[in-house]
Amino acid sequence: MTVSESPELSESEYQARVEKNLATLQKDLPTLFAEDISYDIYTPDIYFNDPVNTFKYKFNYRIIFWTLRFHAQLFFREIYFDVHNIRQAAKDVIKVDWTVRGTLRVPWQAKVFFNGNSTYKMNEEGLIYEHLDTWDRKPQEILKQFLPTKRQKS
Repeated sequence: MTVSESPELSESEYQARVEKNLATLQKDLPTLFAEDISYDIYTPDIYFNDPVNTFKYKFNYRIIFWTLRFHAQLFFREIYFDVHNIRQAAKDVIKVDWTVRGTLRVPWQAKVFFNGNSTYKMNEEGLIYEHLDTWDRKPQEILKQFLPTKRQKS
């Protein structure tokens, strides 16, 4: 069955799917560096964009989350994804405000910290078809946090 052939959801069915999406994101996001997320709330052709990545399709979406977990465990002593606010901003939009913070596995124990927000757009079936992330600083500025400061070198 194609999307155009799929039956229309009633308002209550659609809102129930939105509530499921909100609950799933609330459960998944805080542990995304340690555990895999649920993929059943996304369309097969999910589009993702952040300051360093742009791609489409659920296979690639799964890879980005696997990569985040792999690098988090490899390069960080500790890393957290703090969810500050998750809300339905419009009928077809979910917004999430968050912070990434952690300590690198380097002798000077560099800290990483940046804030961001995610916008998830949903189709008429209540599935997420687009995930857009914005960060409060440029990727180069975040990477500078990894370098030792003069005080840390001595």
